[in-house]
Amino acid sequence: MWRGVVTRQSTGPGLRLWWGRLAEYPGGKWLFSRLLGHYAPYSGSIGADIRVLEPGFCQATLRDRHRVRNHLHSIHAMALTNLGELVTGLALMNSLPDNTRGILTGFSIDYLKKARGRLLAECRCTVPADNAEQPFRVDGAIRDSAGEVVATVQARWLIGPEPVA
Repeated sequence: MWRGVVTRQSTGPGLRLWWGRLAEYPGGKWLFSRLLGHYAPYSGSIGADIRVLEPGFCQATLRDRHRVRNHLHSIHAMALTNLGELVTGLALMNSLPDNTRGILTGFSIDYLKKARGRLLAECRCTVPADNAEQPFRVDGAIRDSAGEVVATVQARWLIGPEPVA
C-alpha cells in the first residue's frame, strides 16, 4: 500500500525518451543533466553530469569545486549523499516497467575517506520483472579519480503500479 503518498506517474518512460533523444548528440548528456536538475532542483544543485544511463545502470560525475566543498577542503557529505541518491534513483527509475512508480523509503551512506577531485558515482541494479508492489534495494559506490571508493550508498525503494485514473 502506498500509505496515502501521492506520486506522479512513472518516470521511467520520460527518462528513456529524453536520454534517447539527447545523449547521442554533442552536449546532449550535459543538456540532459541540466534538464534533470530543473525537474528535480535539489538533485540538480550539485551540478552532476550523467554519463551513462541504461536500464539498471547509471554513471555520473561530479566536479570538485568550491560550491560542493566543506571546511575540510573536501567534497561535502551531503553532496556525496545527493550524488549517491541521484545515481541509485536513476538506475532504478530508468529500469522500471511502464506504468510503475517508486518512492524512496530509506537511504544510508558510508563515508570511507575524504572525497577530493573529480568523482565517479555508479549504480548497477537488477531490473524489476514487473510492476508488482515490492520493496527494492539498490546499492551504489562513489570513487575518486584514483579509483578508490570514497563512499557506498544503499537506497531502499517501494515500487508498484501507478494508480488507475
